[in-house]
Amino acid sequence: MHMNTTLIRFALLALIAAVSLSAQTASPQGPPNRDSPEPFFRGSDKKDKNEEANLRTLQGVVKDESDNFLEGAVVQLKNKKTDDIRSFITLKDGAYVFHGLSPNIDYEIKASSKGRISPVKIVSVFDSRKKLVMNLKVEKKDSK
Repeated sequence: MHMNTTLIRFALLALIAAVSLSAQTASPQGPPNRDSPEPFFRGSDKKDKNEEANLRTLQGVVKDESDNFLEGAVVQLKNKKTDDIRSFITLKDGAYVFHGLSPNIDYEIKASSKGRISPVKIVSVFDSRKKLVMNLKVEKKDSK
């Protein structure tokens, strides 16, 4: 009788462990939980690294009509696919920089300062350079 009780206990513990393990590895029902950690294996990271290596940087300076560097000018970069706008306030030397730009998206860039605005320039998908330099010059608005 003692042997039967031990076997029953062992079988019951094995069943509980199997049910517990299968509950932990079962796929979740419903939408994925955004707070859950990243899966251990996501496949190859080559795509992520290649995408990051292909990202572009856009930089330049903003000047006024007299070719003086403008500190505090607002440079706006518009994603032509999503219409999202990123902004950068120029540094003392008039410099701005935007990192992480997709090579597969066109962008528009312009600068403004104290009622003056630069012409809009295009960052094209056909420009394959990784590091782009576009200097902007703000001009007085026509008073027509």
